[in-house]
Order: sequence, then C-alpha cells, then structure tokens
Amino acid sequence: MDVRFEGVQKTYRRRDGTPVEALAGVDLVVRSSEFVCLVGPSGCGKSTLLLIAAGLVPPTAGRVVFEGDAAGRPRTAVVFQEFALFPWRTVLDNVAFGLEVRGVSRSERHERALSLVRQVGLSGFEHRYPHELSGGMRQRVGIARALCVDPAVLLMDEPLSALDAQTRQLLQEDILRVWEATRKTVLYVTHNIQEAVFLGDRVVVMSRRPGRVREVLEVPFPRPRTEALLADPEFAGFCHRIWSSLKEEARAALEEAYGDGSPA
Repeated sequence: MDVRFEGVQKTYRRRDGTPVEALAGVDLVVRSSEFVCLVGPSGCGKSTLLLIAAGLVPPTAGRVVFEGDAAGRPRTAVVFQEFALFPWRTVLDNVAFGLEVRGVSRSERHERALSLVRQVGLSGFEHRYPHELSGGMRQRVGIARALCVDPAVLLMDEPLSALDAQTRQLLQEDILRVWEATRKTVLYVTHNIQEAVFLGDRVVVMSRRPGRVREVLEVPFPRPRTEALLADPEFAGFCHRIWSSLKEEARAALEEAYGDGSPA
C-alpha cells in the first residue's frame, strides 16, 4: 500500500494565538512494503507528519492518501519513543490489547500475541510485567503490540532514542529482522543518520521549520543488512553525505531556537 502526502501543511497556535507553521507543503510518496526514514533538525515537523499519517493530528491543508485501500484509510499502528505500556498488564496482554479492543476472542488474540512475542525475541517473558523488563525489552513489547493488529502501515516515532547505544544497535537489527519477515510499509522518524541509513530503503531529509522535503536519497546498500555494514567506509561516506545536506539546516534551527546559537 502506497502512502501519498500531497501538499501537507500544519499550523499550530501558541497560547497567545501566535501561529507556528510546523509543515509547509510536504509532498512525499512511501511505496508499498518500503522502509522510509525521516531525518531533519529538531522541530522540523517530522513527528507531526507521522501523527498526521496516523490520523491523530489533522493537517491544516493538504491530505494523506492511502492508495490501494477501498476504504480510504487502512489500519495504521504507531510505535512511540515512550514505551507507553499498561503497567498492570502482562507482556502478553499488552501485545494483545489492540485485538481486545476490536473484540477478538481471548483465545485468538492470545495466539496471535504469543506468536509476535516470540517473533520479537521475548519468549519466556509472556507473563512478566513492564516493571520487570529492561528498556529494550519494553520497546520490543511496543513493536509487537503495533504489529499485532496487522497494520497496513507501521509508523515509528524515534522508537529507540531512549535506549543506550548497545541496546539501540541490537534493536535496530531486531527491527530489520521483523520487517524482513512482515514487509510492512514503514515510515520511521529518527535523529540518527546512521540508524536511518542502516534501516531504510530511502532517507528523506527535511528542512528546518516549517518542514519541507529537502532531499530524498535512495540507500545503495543491499539487503539483508548486518552489523558489518556499519564498518564499511562507503556506509560512513553515505552518512556523511546526508549530514552535509542537513548540517546547515540544523545550525540554522539551533540559532533560531537560541538566538545566538548557544543554549543558555
């Protein structure tokens, strides 16, 4: 299923009524079964664009079109930066929550949830509670919960940013493994250029606020990808190319946020 952003704009208003333009005329197509990563300066509207795709935030202008779905809006699922698990529910019951809301029978939803718990590497933890899990394990629960409702489009908003570097690398490999098995259409927001290149088929570079698509780059590295790619000089060179495209936008965004470019 293709996801098409057509002239998407978003303007918020501060408490004093001052308008803040977050997105200005975003045009982008995410192709069916494609893994697309969004990178850009802080405050450029990456997360806002993702929330508009999820139907959680309405655009001020423009639209999001899901091509290939007769109903117009297929099922989407979001994995957030915060783990957002129910502390009183076990791993299995957290993963099955979306199916429970849809009225799926207990036996069917637990069978589906159990399969996904195993798929994300949490076998043996089905009856643990979130406080008994590490941060990486909790985010695996979040990914399994999103997949459990079998979304046509998976939206991921910096899902690994709260994790330490080692856990983050392991989860990147897990995400690739799960994606290879499911081939969901994925839109993935991250500040980490190396992560975007390691995971994505394409990397979309956004401008500073108001966010626009500055550049779209095809990632040239074949799949399946392994950790060895990170040591490849061509990988480093490609990441540097993206940073070169992004650097001045990031500097300008920082200067706009702090006036002289230096945090107080």
